[in-house]
Amino acid sequence: MNATVGDLIEILETIAPAELAEEWDNSGLQVGARDWPVKKIRVALDPQPEVVLSACRENADLLVTHHPLIFRPLRRVDPATPVGRAVEAALAHKMAVVAVHTNLDIARGGLNDLLAERIGLENISSLDTHAEERPGLGRIGDLPLPVSLSDLVRQIKGRMGLLTVRMAGDPSLAVSRVAVCTGSGGSLMSAFFASDAQAFVSGDLRYHDARDAENAGRALVDIGHFGSEHLMVGALAERLREAIERRGFSAAVEECRTEQDPFRRL
Repeated sequence: MNATVGDLIEILETIAPAELAEEWDNSGLQVGARDWPVKKIRVALDPQPEVVLSACRENADLLVTHHPLIFRPLRRVDPATPVGRAVEAALAHKMAVVAVHTNLDIARGGLNDLLAERIGLENISSLDTHAEERPGLGRIGDLPLPVSLSDLVRQIKGRMGLLTVRMAGDPSLAVSRVAVCTGSGGSLMSAFFASDAQAFVSGDLRYHDARDAENAGRALVDIGHFGSEHLMVGALAERLREAIERRGFSAAVEECRTEQDPFRRL
């Protein structure tokens, strides 16, 4: 059975409900129409022009990304700009673009849960203690066994396939409980300090965050924005495949395999 963009948006709603998105976010349909047919889907982290163009060359009908293609209101669509070039290519190839951003971060079984599970946490719950009915952006959980901070970092690097991370805190600090936030976690520093976690794993953490953690006898592990979120590509692609098969659609799902962290370690 043939699927449409609207059918895939309905499936994505079961994975990352739009109502969970933060008010400042722009998740959802970015380019295209709900009645466009979909036979091939590409999943990626970022709607960079090269990602959009590659999906078009491979005859994808729908590109699902984590970060929105259109984040702030556009005054014009100029093909000389990265966003304009991506919009122009998508429209020319009649390829829809949909973003699942903070709604995927927040959703149960979403990106924050994926990160917590990937680094081996158990008994996972929301980091934000005020998020009883609605999950928040962060998670907190227990390690199976207490480890030193340096051992935790080694485990995270191995589980996440990372060559380097940034760490703040005493390497010998005993860690049994860990907080996480995918993407940029600086806004959850207060929630981390209010929790009983010894370490906070996230990306884009600041110098003064590190100093505050040192002074509090806590630890930070900065795995980078890309490192903390790229795992969504394979996980979301697999969930889409399963949901599409259950509904009897014939759309194929591919993972974008060319994305790299924009930061280089020299």
